[in-house]
Amino acid sequence: MLDTLFPFKRNFLSRNGHKLHYVNEGQGEPVVMVHGNPSWSFYYRNLVTELSQNHQCIVPDHIGCGLSDKPDDTGYDYTLKNRIDDLEALLEHLEVRENITLVVHDWGGMIGMGYAARYPDRIKRLVILNTGAFHLPDTKPFPWALWICRNTLLGTGLVRGFNAFSSIASYIGVKRKPMSPEVRKAYVSPFNSWENRISTLRFVQDIPLRKGDRNYELVSEIAASLPKFSHVPTLICFGLKDFVFDKHFLAVWREKMPHATVHEFEDCGHYILEDACDEVVPLISDFMKTPLATDSKPSEADL
Repeated sequence: MLDTLFPFKRNFLSRNGHKLHYVNEGQGEPVVMVHGNPSWSFYYRNLVTELSQNHQCIVPDHIGCGLSDKPDDTGYDYTLKNRIDDLEALLEHLEVRENITLVVHDWGGMIGMGYAARYPDRIKRLVILNTGAFHLPDTKPFPWALWICRNTLLGTGLVRGFNAFSSIASYIGVKRKPMSPEVRKAYVSPFNSWENRISTLRFVQDIPLRKGDRNYELVSEIAASLPKFSHVPTLICFGLKDFVFDKHFLAVWREKMPHATVHEFEDCGHYILEDACDEVVPLISDFMKTPLATDSKPSEADL
């Protein structure tokens, strides 16, 4: 069933002794799609099918996710910097260094924009889907469910013992209609044991909330880089019933990217490409076809 829902060639990059899986479909200007937690490249399957007709679609599975290896803590340091390094290594391996359309979702926003902050001149377009690239907004309380997962032994037991994070997300992450049993199974299947759920937990534990937390300064640097993309065409699609990346995050995106075209979906949740696939995929496809202004590239002063 997975081969039917996810009919793409499996590609692997050897990365520090681990296999990093990635999708690489189509030809043309590159579209790099970066997933978050607790999903994997499967999330972008419908977008890949649409855009690969005219573009090279590159979709990695982060280490510990999807079809990539899932080492323990002795084999991999599950932290934001390493995620950005892995993405950079993949794009260097594929010799993708220009005219990149970057599509980001969930923690993929921080990873993808972390890469973009290193190489702003490589980014041609941005597509932002229920994500952030800055600290938790002042107006947004940290969700209690994430606090439990991040800070307690109970959370560790629930996430790694019962796959609570991935499983629950497959239910509450959509609002218009439930995922089919086949799609839900595909989302949770890579996280099928205590060992294979390590990244799901480590992603949450890696969220920096205050100065002194690991990655706090890195997130600050990523947020500070956003003005560099003030001339980059940007499309934002947000499901407003996301229990984390909600209207508070969207308000910050509006502030930081006032030039962006924004589409709000009042009745959709976190997995916007599931809830509103028939609307969002065409919006992205049309966005890719829109001619760019000659000044859409960042200037030397911006960089």
